Amino acid sequence: MTGRSRDHVFRAETFVPRPRRETFAFFAAAENLELITPPELRFEIGSALPIAMAAGTRIEYRLRLFGVPFSWTTLISRWEPDACFVDEQLRGPYARWVHTHTFVEADGGTRVTDEVRYRLRLHPLGEVAYPLVRRQLARIFSYRQRRLKELLGTAARV
Repeated sequence: MTGRSRDHVFRAETFVPRPRRETFAFFAAAENLELITPPELRFEIGSALPIAMAAGTRIEYRLRLFGVPFSWTTLISRWEPDACFVDEQLRGPYARWVHTHTFVEADGGTRVTDEVRYRLRLHPLGEVAYPLVRRQLARIFSYRQRRLKELLGTAARV
């Protein structure tokens, strides 16, 4: 939890041995999110494809968590091609979800950093679920790193 707020922070970092522009382009194609999401989440984009990514773009998703179906709507609140973008949950399972994706040239490739600031619902009772949520996020992002390795030839950094 950060300071006195109820927000939690999750960070993951992956090295991609490809140029930053090419790496960003992979993430800019919203349909690629399905390729890097664990299959048991049954992730589907509900918005019409292709999606023109830009600040202000809204994207609808459908997925399952522990077998329970739900919808998720995000807003691309910041869009800086080849450098970063931010998606924020407008509707979904969290009280707050702000996911910052950052792309930095490094070691002949690109360092991709994901930082998620999230808040669980029903504070303080919802905090009981924090260990489970944290493990689930770690598992989802670990899968994401493995798939990026397969798809883009990455080597995950711990």
